[in-house]
Amino acid sequence: MSMAQQAGPAVTPPPAPGPQQSDGRTRRRPLALRLLARPEVGVFLGAVAVLVFFLITAPPMRDGSSMANILYQSSVIGIMALPVALLMIGGEFDLSAGVAVVTSALTASMLSYQLTMNVWVGVVVALVVSLAIGAFNGWLLVKTGLPSFLVTLGTFLILQGVNLAVTKLVTGNVATDSIADMDGFDQAKALFASSFELGGVQVKITVVWWLVFAALATWVLLRTKYGNWIFAVGGNKESARAVGVPVTFTKISLFMLVGLGAWFVGMHNLFSFNTVQSGEGVGQELIYIAAAVIGGCLLTGGAGSAIGPVFGAFMFGMVQQGIVYAGWNPDWFKAFLGVMLLGAVLINLWVQRQATRR
Repeated sequence: MSMAQQAGPAVTPPPAPGPQQSDGRTRRRPLALRLLARPEVGVFLGAVAVLVFFLITAPPMRDGSSMANILYQSSVIGIMALPVALLMIGGEFDLSAGVAVVTSALTASMLSYQLTMNVWVGVVVALVVSLAIGAFNGWLLVKTGLPSFLVTLGTFLILQGVNLAVTKLVTGNVATDSIADMDGFDQAKALFASSFELGGVQVKITVVWWLVFAALATWVLLRTKYGNWIFAVGGNKESARAVGVPVTFTKISLFMLVGLGAWFVGMHNLFSFNTVQSGEGVGQELIYIAAAVIGGCLLTGGAGSAIGPVFGAFMFGMVQQGIVYAGWNPDWFKAFLGVMLLGAVLINLWVQRQATRR
């Protein structure tokens, strides 16, 4: 047999590569959809749109002092919106947050003035009272199993009545006396209500505190065990309890954080204006909740961020001042906010559905 007649074994060519199978679990969504899934991205885009709108329609907003004023208004809302947002992520909300701010300021003011004490004594006592109100809300909620709506609505009505009645009883008026000339006032004002110059513009210290608190809240949510507990109890508290999450501690501490925020804003109001009107604060709780909802926090709990409410509060500040700078009738402010709230909720719902669609 010649070499030409020798044949080797037949070699079967490899099959042509076909389309790879994917079960959906390993498929990565586009970057744009993954970004839209973040609760703070939608409100950031909305805030940019509102800012551009008012920069065009309200030329005074382009001035540095106007922007500083907007940031100040946003910070007063935002400081309270942060703990309210954490509470909402934990599955609850607090209707007493607005009047609790006034309760804190009234406590510090009347205690210091009526007993002729250093204002820092009143500040510390007000802190204890604010934390106690939050702890009471949380404890009653956990022990009774009642919805937070009913628990905090009751606290809201109690505090509203106490604020008016006690102030009239102690001072004979609906407002407290000025504490501007009392010991410790200047030091407390420097901490809670001072201003500093930045680029030739006076900026309120609350803007700095707002950003610091936002950074701290973000770190807590994303980098600590306590942050995991917040998301867990907001998603399903029974499942969270089954895996060892201290549900009672988490719920009560979240309400106490709201009390802490109410204390800080109350001290700012007191040392900014030297006196407190006892009937204020009603309706502010809805502003705080709305800022958190616009920021991507769900009323059902278990979802949200700390950055989203920052942009939500900034939108409120822009609208509140932008209407004035544009020369429009300020009576339309609440209507504008209502439209903005409904729009933000619908947009967030649409974005989440698009981002989670396979």
